[in-house]
Amino acid sequence: MRSGAARAGQYLALLCYLVFLAFPLLWLLSTAFKSPQELGSVDASWLPRHPSLDSFTAAFGQQPLARSALNSVIVASCAAAVSVAIAVPAAYAMARYRSVVGKAATGWILVSQMFPFVLVIIPLFLVLKSFHLIDSLTGLVLVYVVWNLPFALWMLQGYVRAVPASLEEAAAIDGCGRLRTLRSVVLPLLTPGLVATVMFSFVTAWNEFFFALVLLKSPEKQTMSVILTHFIGAEGAADLGPLAAAALMATLPSLLFFALLQRRLVSGVMSGAVKG
Repeated sequence: MRSGAARAGQYLALLCYLVFLAFPLLWLLSTAFKSPQELGSVDASWLPRHPSLDSFTAAFGQQPLARSALNSVIVASCAAAVSVAIAVPAAYAMARYRSVVGKAATGWILVSQMFPFVLVIIPLFLVLKSFHLIDSLTGLVLVYVVWNLPFALWMLQGYVRAVPASLEEAAAIDGCGRLRTLRSVVLPLLTPGLVATVMFSFVTAWNEFFFALVLLKSPEKQTMSVILTHFIGAEGAADLGPLAAAALMATLPSLLFFALLQRRLVSGVMSGAVKG
């Protein structure tokens, strides 16, 4: 009986936690489909009485949401791809070749994560300005790559160390070089780590606001996180309906991206367990 009560308590706590996490998204969804009259009513309701797409129409009419969403997709995808492409061989070298340089690089990874955005934005702005990369998606991608790379290295380094060295030794006996071993033996076993790193890099770049606000000035180049601030007036008054609709559209891509890669993450874990 104690075991059953403890399990029921665990499920109840988990349910409360899921409700806590899901409530903002559900409220955002409800607000986005409410009509302007219902949003202005003092008698608030949990669900829209008369679902309407007026907020979505107003959001697309007020701001270039389609263009900003495309910019966010381009920036987040390129940042995730480049970060992983650089992190894989670097993490392999750091995990397999123990040296003073590797230890210093590991320490620098930890230290770099403690730097606040405000501390680096001025020198970063000056460097990008000297290369004419201000107000450029390319410059923003480079910033995100540099910012995501330490965490990507740290994560993939642990996955590489978990791969048995005997597999690489067997591949070397069969005549495989380092690059062939990395591509054919190690890389397939890193699938869970690669998926997790890609997800982290993509979501971080998609949700990032501060760098995009400072580095992008042209409205046609701004990302979704910056465009959302345009629905808030100079005195802090928010256009609630269009803001909720735009925020919902900004949230869905990252959720869909995670849902698509989640199956790959699970299959990679199972594949790695079997191969290991």
